[in-house]
Amino acid sequence: MAKAKFIAGSAKASRRRARKKATAIQARRKKEFLYRGFTMEQLLAKPFDEILALLPSRARRTYLRGLNYEQQLLFDNLKAAQPGEVIRTHRRDVPIIPEFVGKTVSIYNGKEFKEFEIKPEMIGCYLGEFVLTRKSPQHTGPGVGATRSSKFMPLK
Repeated sequence: MAKAKFIAGSAKASRRRARKKATAIQARRKKEFLYRGFTMEQLLAKPFDEILALLPSRARRTYLRGLNYEQQLLFDNLKAAQPGEVIRTHRRDVPIIPEFVGKTVSIYNGKEFKEFEIKPEMIGCYLGEFVLTRKSPQHTGPGVGATRSSKFMPLK
């Protein structure tokens, strides 16, 4: 009889399991991306003028003042690119619009081309913001190649 009680569990134990299950973190659903309250489908359906109104002021001014020849060439190439195609460029100053999402771009950082895919969260940012031009220093052990005074290591 005690064995049957152990398998079935008491009412208190079943309440505890139910409470534990209710407070456990449920599997998170992937949230749908919204840019200023609009889904990607809605953004792609909007005309370019309405998309410009949603962009941050700096990116909006870049388009309103007009792109130069090289920027316009990159803009046209990105709009016409197929999803698997990689566009190589030196232009870091083109703001990302919804039509660029899903495209792969390879941008020059001053030394080499860095490749990345444009994601919806990048809308309104410039291409150059995702390819860093400076490396953080990789320090070695203390005193390597340093002066005599900086080689001092106190004993424990």
